[in-house]
Amino acid sequence: MNQERTVRRIKALCTHGLLALLGIIWIYPFLWMVSASFKSQPEFFRNRLGLWPREATLDNVLRIWEKANFSVYFINTVIVTVFAVIIVLIMTMQAGYAMGRYHFVGKKAIMGIFLGSIAIPLVSTIIPTYEVVKSMNLVGTKTGLVLAQAGGAHVIFLLLFTSFFQSVPKELEEAARVDGCNYFRIFFSIMMPLSKPIATTVVIMETIWTWNAFMLPLVLTLNNPASRTLAVGLYAFKGENTVDWTGIAAGGTIAVVPVILLFIFLQKYFVEGIAGAVKS
Repeated sequence: MNQERTVRRIKALCTHGLLALLGIIWIYPFLWMVSASFKSQPEFFRNRLGLWPREATLDNVLRIWEKANFSVYFINTVIVTVFAVIIVLIMTMQAGYAMGRYHFVGKKAIMGIFLGSIAIPLVSTIIPTYEVVKSMNLVGTKTGLVLAQAGGAHVIFLLLFTSFFQSVPKELEEAARVDGCNYFRIFFSIMMPLSKPIATTVVIMETIWTWNAFMLPLVLTLNNPASRTLAVGLYAFKGENTVDWTGIAAGGTIAVVPVILLFIFLQKYFVEGIAGAVKS
């Protein structure tokens, strides 16, 4: 018996040690980027692989924040992300509620079209999206960028909400109707609070996708640098003949840290949302 416990402990230690090693390898590039953002240029080239700056400095962060207009890019990214997430959340939640709770003619065909759109590469939709935004005279504006980012099918989010609303007992909805609740009252007072874990999952995923989006913001803001997001601003920061490595590291840190903090604070609801969707 003791021998079996010892074998299990050894296996557990080996497993944990291997996972810890893989975790360190996986997180090392991020830690290196954060460390490089606080190094001076000479120290960066002297101590390339080191993670701890010998003389930490905020010059890189301040330089890229003020002189490279990253303060403007950061605000633009926050605005575009917040409004795109709100629009996507409202659309997918209502569509998922309709698909999950109601039966109507053509429901399977509509769901098939949504599922088929997953196979369409995002790159192939850039030109049509640009033409639609151009027809509304919104190219180079944050409004056009919000509509472009929120205008996709978002099939994954639709499926999450559809699966969840299908699992809600019908008796709950019938009891609300007996009490005199209409469609909107049922949706806003009962269904929305119940779908909080799924909604949080959608918020996290859409925030990450919109925050890190590059191709659409690049195409739509070519003629107006003032509307650039962080991803496009970081790409434009790279010079033709020289590369400010510490500045790029500082810009990458500014772009990545907010998303990581968001996920850390909301990871509990993210796991609950995924688990709830899988169960249903």
